[in-house]
Amino acid sequence: MPETPDHLQPGHHPEHEDFRTRHAPMPLELPLDDEEASTDVDLKTQVVRFILTGGFSALFDFGLTLLLQEVFGAPFWLAKAGGFILGTTIAYLINRRWTFRAEPSTARFAAVLVLYLVTFFVNIGLYNWLVHQWGTAFVLVLLAFCVAQGVATVINFVVQRVVIFKIR
Repeated sequence: MPETPDHLQPGHHPEHEDFRTRHAPMPLELPLDDEEASTDVDLKTQVVRFILTGGFSALFDFGLTLLLQEVFGAPFWLAKAGGFILGTTIAYLINRRWTFRAEPSTARFAAVLVLYLVTFFVNIGLYNWLVHQWGTAFVLVLLAFCVAQGVATVINFVVQRVVIFKIR
């Protein structure tokens, strides 16, 4: 019979690893599967998972963007900023665990924040510029959203696959 780990023993008061090692707290974890993290995933699987995750996250991004614009009257850039933050947070949490199957890493999390800051300005700037160029009819706003999101998605995937999820 296998031994029960210390953290499951009665009376054990667990300390979070980050407090014992004095490192910055790790990002939230999502229990998306039972396999160990850091399993290599082939490019095709990563692309499919990245697209599925992006589509799911984009629904939240676009939903919040429209809610802030149409219901609360927020400026386009501010509405898109709120949507972007929500969507990219959801995307990171899912992509780290499911798409790239990477172990938690403070360095990786910091690199993702820098990447998201760059794509934040690309996405919001492009969206705001396109809406002002094309107009505010729903179909034009949707098209501007898709173009801005598409550009940011390509940047995100390439940098995450080639750089960020190679960081240990």
